[in-house]
Amino acid sequence: MPDIESLLKETRVFKPGKAFAKQANWSKKNVRELRKLGAKDPEKFWARMAKKNVTWFKPWKKTLDWKPPFAKWFVGAKTNVSYNCLDRHLEGKNAWRSNKAAIIWEGEPGDQRVLTYSQLHREVCKFANVLKGLGVTKGDRVALYMPMVPELAIAMLACTRIGAPHSIVFGGFSSESLRDRINDAGAKLVVTADGGYRRGEPLPLKPAVDEAITGCKSVENVVVVRRCENDVKWKKGRDHWWHDLMAEASADCPAAKLDSEHPLFILYTSGTTGKPKGILHTTGGYLTHVTTTAKAVFDLKDEDVYWCTADIGWITGHSYVVYGILANGATTLMYEGGPTTPGPDRFWDIIERHRVSIFYTAPTAIRTFIRLGDEHPQGHDLSSLRLLGSVGEPINPEAWIWYHEVIGGKRCPIVDTWWQTETGGIMITPLPGAVDTKPGSATLPFPGIAAEVVDEKAKKVKAPDGGFLALTKPWPGMLRGIWGDPKRYEETYWSKFGKFYFAGDGAHRDKDGNFWIMGRIDDVMNVSGHRIGTMEVESALVSHKDVAEAAVVGRPDEITGTAVVAFVSPRAGVEAGDPLVKELREHVAGEIGAFAKPAEIRFTDALPKTRSGKIMRRLLRDIASGNETVGDTTTLEDLSVLAKLRDEG
Repeated sequence: MPDIESLLKETRVFKPGKAFAKQANWSKKNVRELRKLGAKDPEKFWARMAKKNVTWFKPWKKTLDWKPPFAKWFVGAKTNVSYNCLDRHLEGKNAWRSNKAAIIWEGEPGDQRVLTYSQLHREVCKFANVLKGLGVTKGDRVALYMPMVPELAIAMLACTRIGAPHSIVFGGFSSESLRDRINDAGAKLVVTADGGYRRGEPLPLKPAVDEAITGCKSVENVVVVRRCENDVKWKKGRDHWWHDLMAEASADCPAAKLDSEHPLFILYTSGTTGKPKGILHTTGGYLTHVTTTAKAVFDLKDEDVYWCTADIGWITGHSYVVYGILANGATTLMYEGGPTTPGPDRFWDIIERHRVSIFYTAPTAIRTFIRLGDEHPQGHDLSSLRLLGSVGEPINPEAWIWYHEVIGGKRCPIVDTWWQTETGGIMITPLPGAVDTKPGSATLPFPGIAAEVVDEKAKKVKAPDGGFLALTKPWPGMLRGIWGDPKRYEETYWSKFGKFYFAGDGAHRDKDGNFWIMGRIDDVMNVSGHRIGTMEVESALVSHKDVAEAAVVGRPDEITGTAVVAFVSPRAGVEAGDPLVKELREHVAGEIGAFAKPAEIRFTDALPKTRSGKIMRRLLRDIASGNETVGDTTTLEDLSVLAKLRDEG
């Protein structure tokens, strides 16, 4: 199989601003020294980070026990994630944080709550006692199927406090998907809500739980948060209102001293076999990884208001809405609803009102904002922002530039981060104030992380050729396995290259060593003998002045092997028709080459996305190929988008 061709050419370089660099948590000199240590002795690097950034009840005897592909970090040590996120900010020299905002929450209808570290600690201790009162003990699994409300973070931290691994199921999944995940984890208790607000309407959640657990023998109790005041069915003895239980609960609950490798959470991702994969993360290594990266990558300061727009049901929410941010004693903002309710400026309004200083969102959201028009962010005061971040998929250069200029006012560094559910935390990223950035590049691995671009035989590929992105050494936040299925863990992540972890992504490196992520290998298209990534064609399309967003898929073609099909959302006011089709095809040819010209371009007002903002390319492939849609579509933000695309096809 030929290497993946690197076609995207980007030469713009942005050096760190002097003012930002001067105050950065990690200076250029620090980063240079830490990179040397991380490359020479990654175990020593992570041990240093663990001592500096995590509070331990008992030290470790051995930093790493590595029996490929199974790792144990900080062997023999004891700690607690809830203690690190809460208690240590209420003690000694940090006690001043007692009255500092831990969570600023805003509901979609506009209701707001603020929980200080002291208040959050009290609520977490009370719910930990609620769990214990319902028979949950150390090692029991708890399923959380909830909207983006503070009770979700409280429930997570309560689980970690008593050593009960949680399994958060995104509140958009169907009852069947929920049932599969509850059964696979063997969850003893489910925490849910009557519903949550989305796009101006209450979205019921309790009915899906009722339906799901008719086939779940392990579930003994269901705790329900009252959010929308909608009617719910009730099973006496099994169902309990959150507020009733909390009214009677004690606020005294010491954090359990847990082994570093004690299971922390299970998070399910879609599997190619149709059976979800339960990604298992454990306590000490994961906490070290997310606490260290959050502090360095986001340059967290005590005065910051940090906002990651991800739902907590995804790994980004676990690591960089809750755990990594609260462990650093920072203020995290949680928002319940969508980015365009009640109007297209909702995000910018939130940033202005709450004086958000760090903003972390997905490239698909950024491209949606571009399509909606610059007047919406320009109508708000965004001067509080000092750092921007991107997560979820590769960001195309033109979206990066728009983000930098329109949202960041040309003054905010952008951290374009690459990582996965399986990695636990950020792996490849700029370090703000210390690293030159290039639009579209995640730049370099975080110190202590070893990554390479390799060919089919696991040999390093020479720049600028593309290949497979592999992680060549263990890291503390890495998944410890697939829940209950060690064989599947080995086959899925380690069988391709043996001792290397295969990430499933394609990438290439430039002459400066920077990584350019090219998207999922599954999305690579073989067009007339050229293996090209969909991301590069999408980037070429979006670089055209009339295009706001594009998604590219391949469909089988007898002549070329694969025909490129592009779904394009034009900018506001642009007329979509044959002249634009011709112009875009020639534009792609000029940017990449004639072989990459889309065989078909379909114009659309919106693309099918999950509520986390990811484009569901699987569905677009079905539409492009004329196939029936198969698989779960319940996470779609707007099902009408799919129907409209089919009607127009």
